[in-house]
Amino acid sequence: MTRYFIVAMVVWMPCLIRAQVPLRLSELLFQPRSGEAEYLELYNAGSVPVDLSDYIVIRWIGDSLGKHYTLPQHEVAPHDYVVLTKDAASVTANYTVKFAGKLVQCDLPPFPNDGGSVVLATKDSSVVEKFDYLPSMHSRLLRNKAGVALERRNFEYDCNAPGNWFSAASTAGYGTPTYENSQSNELLAEETHFELSSSLVSPDGDGYEDELIVSYSLDDNDIYARMLVYDARGNQVCLLFDGGLLGSQGEVRWNGRGNGNTRLPQGRYVLYINLYDLHGTKQTIKRVISIVY
Repeated sequence: MTRYFIVAMVVWMPCLIRAQVPLRLSELLFQPRSGEAEYLELYNAGSVPVDLSDYIVIRWIGDSLGKHYTLPQHEVAPHDYVVLTKDAASVTANYTVKFAGKLVQCDLPPFPNDGGSVVLATKDSSVVEKFDYLPSMHSRLLRNKAGVALERRNFEYDCNAPGNWFSAASTAGYGTPTYENSQSNELLAEETHFELSSSLVSPDGDGYEDELIVSYSLDDNDIYARMLVYDARGNQVCLLFDGGLLGSQGEVRWNGRGNGNTRLPQGRYVLYINLYDLHGTKQTIKRVISIVY
């Protein structure tokens, strides 16, 4: 028995050697909406370009490596992203793809909705990274996880480090293929804060303060928000942002119009930003703004 065990280990160990290469797993859409395509994003954390054709994606079955999926030739620049998918047109149609040239169509293993493993390896099957994903990694506040990608927060931490993956922010369209993740840990602030681009909005189309920009930076990635605008009489005139999961950093824009895109009269208004976390804690931030024409 001992002799056969040692032989098995000699065959198995090369597959588990972690290759010292810069390519990293970055984002995974494993549960697309009906009729849409899955995608896998990679990030080059190194200082020199790498070629995708030097890598493979392997299907992990049980406790063993299964079918190997070769990748096409494509150069990934240092500190840049590439997205792999079976259907590039589907990803482009359903998410904001800022850099179409970083979207690569190729064959990929299936990513089961109930959880699984994604294995990135070199062509000799040396494992670069293995990500064991589960639907429970998504925010518990999400009512529907279909179409929501998991994003990696920090490339310096181990791929499977607790809390290193989280739901893409609703403000980013629940996915950021080809560009920086909305849940990037590098963008976290030491304390939650919201800032306005101005104390007034002038929605008259003259190019001067036609929009109000609400910028935010959060130290908690599991926060939902609701933003509403009230007039001086206490009437709600605009539901600006309704129950969306915020990323670590982002912005919400208001064009100074009311519900139904109605024109609001000149005057003072109050922006209410209601924040909620998983523990039921609620925080309200108020900002006084003015509409002028």
